[in-house]
Amino acid sequence: MRQALALAAKSRGLTAPNPAVGAVLVHDGQVVASGRHEVCGGPHAEVACLADAARKGVDPAACAMYVTLEPCNHHGRTPPCSQAVLAAGIQRLYVGCPDPNPDVTGGGADFLRAHGVQVHTGLLERECRDMIADFLVWKTTTRTYNPLKLAATLDGRIACRTGHSQWITGQAARRRVHELRARYDAVLVGGQTFRADNPGLDPRLSPAPAWAKNPLAVVLTSQLPDPATDCRLLRDRPTQTLFLTDSASAASETASRLRDMGVRVFSLGEPGRMSLVRAFTTLRAEAGCHTVLCEGGGRLGLSLLAAGLADEFLLFLAPKILGDELAVPLFSGRRAESMDQALGLRPTASERLGDDLLLTFRPKD
Repeated sequence: MRQALALAAKSRGLTAPNPAVGAVLVHDGQVVASGRHEVCGGPHAEVACLADAARKGVDPAACAMYVTLEPCNHHGRTPPCSQAVLAAGIQRLYVGCPDPNPDVTGGGADFLRAHGVQVHTGLLERECRDMIADFLVWKTTTRTYNPLKLAATLDGRIACRTGHSQWITGQAARRRVHELRARYDAVLVGGQTFRADNPGLDPRLSPAPAWAKNPLAVVLTSQLPDPATDCRLLRDRPTQTLFLTDSASAASETASRLRDMGVRVFSLGEPGRMSLVRAFTTLRAEAGCHTVLCEGGGRLGLSLLAAGLADEFLLFLAPKILGDELAVPLFSGRRAESMDQALGLRPTASERLGDDLLLTFRPKD
């Protein structure tokens, strides 16, 4: 099942609005065929795995199948996977997560059991459910799926007191950030980060993988930039840039001039106030985004976590110490007088990237 999960992870962000799913066939304790759902509308993981078995001359009927998500039992863009599993003669099926899709009756496991297949469910269920967390958001809300990404020193600082932050992490971690950007429909920053860093918010990979996306650049701010400003987004990719702002700024002359350049400007609420929930529902409804990588800074990141809008937290932690109490903290904007008021998260993964660590957290259940 862990190998099936590793396959599914390769498709994270690339199958929207479908879940990322992996499947393997096992014979005598060895994986002999494998497959994953690679793109929406393409073969599901079970079908891809069976096709791999056919190419390798493997008899599926002699194997057990492990799949991270319960096989679908309904007609969508593709036929039911439950019928493909049954037709292949598989007698033992191990399922990570039951199908949580509220739009269909499900029943893939029940269908197969009714036809004599031994179905075992709940193997690494939490990990498999985490793998389809984005799918759950799409099916149960009208907003985007939002990982939060920040980089910090060991003492929890994301920039020096001067605002200088290049570079906190090393080359391997920075490359991973660009790989992450290439998997998402949009990359979002707050106005302070936009003004301080003049970011491009694009994935700079050479060579670029065939699967790489070119995400929209999104800035959440009540202060729109002067269109004559020499900033990277307006200069290099205005038609791929969106500003989410309040109603007064959205109706301003500055907004009109930005729109003349091809920039999109959306209102999120009354003057001086912007709804975070509306930001992500707008990106999904108006810009066609399913996934948004949020890159901070600290005030925006804390707001997302406190509002339950950060579905993952990816912390790139560098083995550096500034030791300056006036350096920019990882999070700010909240007052807590006891540890009981702390926001709690659930650690799910860790990885070393050069000298840095990538720590992944999710909201507590």
